[in-house]
Amino acid sequence: MTQPTGAPAVRATPGGLRELTIRGIVIGGLITLVFTAANVYLGLKVGLTFATSIPAAVISMGILRNFRNHTITENNIVQTIASAAGTLSAIIFVLPGLVMIGWWTGFPYWTTVAICAVGGVLGVMYSIPLRRALVTGSDLPYPEGVAAAEVLKVGDTAGGAQANKRGLHVIVAGGLSSAGLALLSAMKLVAGGVSTVFRVGAGGTMFGASLTLALVGVGHLVGIAVGIAMIVGVLIAYGVLLPIRSAGVPGPLADVVASTFSGDVRFIGAGAIGIAAIWTLIKIIRPIATGITEAAASARLRRSGHQVALTERDIPIRIVGIVILASMVPIGLLLWSFLRGTPLAGDATSLITVSIIFILLIGLIVASVCGYMAGLIGASNSPISGVGILVVLAAAVLLRVTHGVGTGDEVTAIVAYTLFTAAVVFSVATISNDNLQDLKTGQLVGATPWKQQVALIIGVVFGSLVIPPILDLMQTAFGFQGAPGAGPNALAAPQAGLISALAQGVFGGSLDWGLIGLGALIGAGVITVDEVLRAGSKGRFSLPPLAVGMGMYLPIQLTLTIPLGALIGLLYNRWAERTGKNVEGKKRTGILLATGLIVGESLFGVVLAGVVAATGNEAPLAVVGSGYPEWLSSTLGVLVFLGIIWVLYRWIRRITARDDELDAG
Repeated sequence: MTQPTGAPAVRATPGGLRELTIRGIVIGGLITLVFTAANVYLGLKVGLTFATSIPAAVISMGILRNFRNHTITENNIVQTIASAAGTLSAIIFVLPGLVMIGWWTGFPYWTTVAICAVGGVLGVMYSIPLRRALVTGSDLPYPEGVAAAEVLKVGDTAGGAQANKRGLHVIVAGGLSSAGLALLSAMKLVAGGVSTVFRVGAGGTMFGASLTLALVGVGHLVGIAVGIAMIVGVLIAYGVLLPIRSAGVPGPLADVVASTFSGDVRFIGAGAIGIAAIWTLIKIIRPIATGITEAAASARLRRSGHQVALTERDIPIRIVGIVILASMVPIGLLLWSFLRGTPLAGDATSLITVSIIFILLIGLIVASVCGYMAGLIGASNSPISGVGILVVLAAAVLLRVTHGVGTGDEVTAIVAYTLFTAAVVFSVATISNDNLQDLKTGQLVGATPWKQQVALIIGVVFGSLVIPPILDLMQTAFGFQGAPGAGPNALAAPQAGLISALAQGVFGGSLDWGLIGLGALIGAGVITVDEVLRAGSKGRFSLPPLAVGMGMYLPIQLTLTIPLGALIGLLYNRWAERTGKNVEGKKRTGILLATGLIVGESLFGVVLAGVVAATGNEAPLAVVGSGYPEWLSSTLGVLVFLGIIWVLYRWIRRITARDDELDAG
């Protein structure tokens, strides 16, 4: 039955709604192909991924409205599947490290599938008892989960069809624009970024910005608080640390600045991210324990015959426990398969035992931290890679105590085994980061938790099947910086590079713990400032410590463009508020444009990778040679970049304002 405009989207009898359907699963799987590919490329290129819940919801509604008996809860299942699979792609922050250290030359399909699938299912299981602690029993805002719910509610009203149609147009326009700019850059007609190196005292630093619309979209989604925090991180890293650490170092200035940043400053940033992640965990230990207790109590009530509301029915905690313990069997087999035939095979029993205990216990801690971060700042904003850094460090130290440092080939083998073990935990982290956000969306639209949890598992399976061939394509076409044989256009894969360097440092004895400690001290200072700001402003102002750490360890070319997008998003949202009409609808349109900017450029990158792999040419689309003036390329790049942004945001302001005029008429 069609509801009148503005009516609540959730019917009186949620149990009677179509929810987990075959067509919903199929649509979710198809959307998965697109968003997972986009996230893999974006993550390898710039070290960031984006939440896919909102665009998946819009696309789902655009498709399902052509079918009879579609419901808001069915749409919710589609976005749940697509977002789970898209988020699992963050495994790329660890797995390329195995190629970088020369252990793998590609990504073995079934091994990679198994890592993603088993770790992802564990992430779903761990997030089930956390739902009560961090979703229903918490006042965490879950900004992206709430936004996705609002999109679903609008689509379930009489006027929703038109809104969905316009939303799809906005996503497509943003996607075509960002892909078009990426095409011009691939043709070498415009520069993909600008940068310069200069002296500061006896040292040096640099300024740069990537001219990619995807990063503008990321900035719009993360918001101004995270944008400002990243700028603070940039100022600390490039305004203070880099000039000091590079002072007096001999060599060409550009080389000195680059090596000092990668060898010193990024490790300081890793320390800042690590202490921020630990602080997050300390703050949420109590609600986690409460949630587990309540989940067990709910299961006992159901077993005793008491009726529990459909919207409170999780997969029973007993089944959750059985699945978690049973998952240790395939994990053990994966670890054994990895060790077989290596210099570590003689110590396999102790290494596998320690690794399984590590995965079992640290997985729950990581799930809690990541779920909390998603609730606080959204899945797009959560620096999962920071958690990955902590996981790798903890695993490396534990395995070093268990096995020792080793000599010769043993060192490379134990580093690879550390990354492999950490990859399973990282799959847990990526999924729990997204799952609780999806469960928040489900709570707001009247979904049945256990059905949504089944959908999350389905999404994990879809993503696990898609990720390995895309990773292989990227490796074949571009390679990864720091890996054997990497070319000049190799993908940065910044987190994988840093994480593998940390593991190598622990076992090779070359890790400077002083840098990590300095970063921890800076992070502690930022945490103090953040707590004072929150208390003094009653939560209105903050300085997210994790985002400051991100600003410190990501390259400045990436970091500066994201705050620019955050500023543009702020200005657009303030315009929407000043209009006083359909404010949330206007803001959602901005979110959809930002998503289109990300998806378009990312998908173009995947297509370009296919062309590169097929031709063997690193610049197959270039139409100009080395004689093309660099100043012209840079100038055109800046002008086209800013021009597209201006045109797109003017356009969405005009089309949303037109709706106000029609309503007034």
